[in-house]
Amino acid sequence: MRSLPYVTGARTRVTIAAAAAFALLATGPAALAASSADSDDSGFTIKDPRITESSGLAASRAHPGVYWTHNDQDEPRVFAVDSKTGETVATITLQGVGKPRDMEAISIGSDGNVYVGDIGDNLDGSWNHVWIYRFPEPKVLKDATVKATQFTVKYADGPRNAEALMVHPTTGRVYIASKKDGGGGLYEGPATLSAAGTNVFRRIGEVPMVTDGAFSPDGKELVLRSYFSARGYAWTNGKLGADHRVSVPLQGQSESVTYTVDGKALMFGSEGEQSEVERVALGKESVSGGGSKSPSGEESSDIGEDIGKSNVTYGAIILIGGAALILGVKRLARRRRD
Repeated sequence: MRSLPYVTGARTRVTIAAAAAFALLATGPAALAASSADSDDSGFTIKDPRITESSGLAASRAHPGVYWTHNDQDEPRVFAVDSKTGETVATITLQGVGKPRDMEAISIGSDGNVYVGDIGDNLDGSWNHVWIYRFPEPKVLKDATVKATQFTVKYADGPRNAEALMVHPTTGRVYIASKKDGGGGLYEGPATLSAAGTNVFRRIGEVPMVTDGAFSPDGKELVLRSYFSARGYAWTNGKLGADHRVSVPLQGQSESVTYTVDGKALMFGSEGEQSEVERVALGKESVSGGGSKSPSGEESSDIGEDIGKSNVTYGAIILIGGAALILGVKRLARRRRD
């Protein structure tokens, strides 16, 4: 998915650093304390030069500390990345599937299989069907070619763009969240996917614009992220429940999310060369003023509500800090010109 521009250069790096500091101010003391407490595992940088469009992220169940990812427009392959080093420890090529169009998501099911969602559609509904690829998570991490199963998917209410595929950790049921400005839909797949026919996914709920999602390891919560925000939803009997804000890091192109295997944190990924995967310890923020319209997403998709409405005091601090940072950047730019 390439909907946001990539920029480089020294001034850009300064600006990004300023924005990161701005975002850090916005998190408040509680988030700062959590960050300090979780410094043992603060995320990693994907170092493999082949991975330039990391669009999906899934924590390995068979290999703790390893995360699966993939490019969106690529060969039928996925990469296993060691979070301790950021290095790729296995490249798995899928055999028995067609040429991928737009791989956007990856998830691991209760059956020990890895599911890859070739579900993107940048023309927002130009494909009358999309695909899911499934293969067993390897017991040994090494480069290999594995036989995969390909599933054809259609939506009951017509074609659409999507970037989030989630497999429930206990029921094994597959869900897809569509991506659309102003809000999308959550779609439920059949109880068992069929490789022989078409798998029809039916809309069961309304969600904000979504770039990825993940179920908690116990299956009791679903987290959906977008470019600037994320929300957690209680999950009961296959339905969306009450929702709450989830803290997200500031990233250049926010793409993916997965829970850590122990369920204590979320890992947020982004696109680009040497992209960052950042850990955020779990913590719920109450939705102020009864603002949540669970699960319609009408107010949940409002960036201003998610980022700037939580605390007036911190808002003032952010404004002051932001102004100082901008002034510093301008002074640095003048020095460079001189």
